[in-house]
Amino acid sequence: MLKGTPLGRFSPATLFLIGILVPLGLFLIVQAFNEPLLFLQTFLRALGLGAVYAIIALGFVLIFKATQTVNFAQGALAVGGALFVSFMVNDEHIPLTTIDNPLAEWGRAADGGLSWYGWAFSVAIALIFAGLLGLLIERLAIRPMIGEPLFSVAVITLGLEIILRVFNLDTVKVEFRSLQIPWGNDGFRIGGTELENGLYEGGAFINWSYLAAMATAAAAFIAVYFFYRSKTGIAMRAVAFDQEAAMAQGINVGRVFAIAWGAGAILAAIGGIFATQPPVTSTGAVEPTTANIAFRALPAVILGGLDSATGALLGGLIIGSAEVFSGQYASGEVDILGAGYPLIVPYVVMVLALLVKPYGLFGTPEIRRV
Repeated sequence: MLKGTPLGRFSPATLFLIGILVPLGLFLIVQAFNEPLLFLQTFLRALGLGAVYAIIALGFVLIFKATQTVNFAQGALAVGGALFVSFMVNDEHIPLTTIDNPLAEWGRAADGGLSWYGWAFSVAIALIFAGLLGLLIERLAIRPMIGEPLFSVAVITLGLEIILRVFNLDTVKVEFRSLQIPWGNDGFRIGGTELENGLYEGGAFINWSYLAAMATAAAAFIAVYFFYRSKTGIAMRAVAFDQEAAMAQGINVGRVFAIAWGAGAILAAIGGIFATQPPVTSTGAVEPTTANIAFRALPAVILGGLDSATGALLGGLIIGSAEVFSGQYASGEVDILGAGYPLIVPYVVMVLALLVKPYGLFGTPEIRRV
C-alpha cells in the first residue's frame, strides 16, 4: 500500500522503529521545555551511565575484534580489576601480596586518607595488574585455542567467568570492598531553593562521577582511535578479518590476542570502578552485584555491533539514555510496568533495533551460504 510513496523505501521493521522514536523524541522535547533543570539532570545522568556502558562495551569489542569470540568473563574481569584497586587504596597492599603499597605514605592526605594523586597512581598500578591478569588468561587459556572452533573458545570464557566470580564473591561476600574514591557521591547543584533543614527544593544535582565517567570514556575512545591506525592496530584488524591469512602474512596472531585481552581487561577494570559509583550504584565499594555491569552493558555491545568501536560508544550512550530516561519519565507507571522495568528497557531497545539492523548499527554483516 505504501509502494511508490517516500515511506515505501523503508521496510516494515524500520517504519515500526520510526513510529516509536518520533513520538518519544517529541515527548522529550516537551519535557525539556516544561522542566529544563530536571531534564538536564536526567540527560547528564544518562550520559554518565552511557559512558560506563561504552567503556565496558569497548572491552568486549577489542577482544571480539581479535578473536571473533564474545568474552563472557568480562564481568568477572571488571570485579577483579576493581578489587585490585581496593587492595591498593583500602588495604594499602600490592594486589595479591602482603607488600605495602609504596604510594600510600607518599600520597597521604591531611585527614589520613589517600590524596587525589595518591589514589590516582594507586589506580594506575591496579590497572597494570588487571592488564597482567588479562595477559595471563590469554596465554594459558586462549592462545592454545588459536584455529580451534570459536564455540569452544566462548565456552572457555564462560568457564573463566565462573572461576573468577567465585574468587571475587569469596572476597566481598562478608564485607563490601571500598575503593576510597575521592569524589564519593558528591557533586554540584544547578538552581533550586535551599530549605531551612539544609535540603534543596527543585534544581538539578549533578554527581562528579557522571563527568568522570564521560571524561574517561572520551579518553579511552580517543586512545583506541589512534591505536587502530597504528601498525599493531592494523594487524589486529587483519587478524579479525582472517586469522590464517594474517599468519601467512607474518602477523603474530598470539601477540594480537595478548594485546586485545590485556586492553580488554583494563577497560573492564575501569568499568568495574565506575560500576560502584552513581548512576550505577552509590556504595562506592565492590559488591557481589558489581559483575552484573557487563551483562547490563551487553545490549550496548549488540546494538552498536560486536566489532565496532564506534558502535560501542553510540550503543552505550543509546542504551544508557533509554534506561535513565525511561526510569525518570515512566516512574509513575510502576504499578503497571513493575519496579525493575528500567533494567528491561535496554533489552527491548536492543531487540527493536536488531529487527532493523541484525548485525547492529555499525557491525559488519556476514553472509553465509546454507
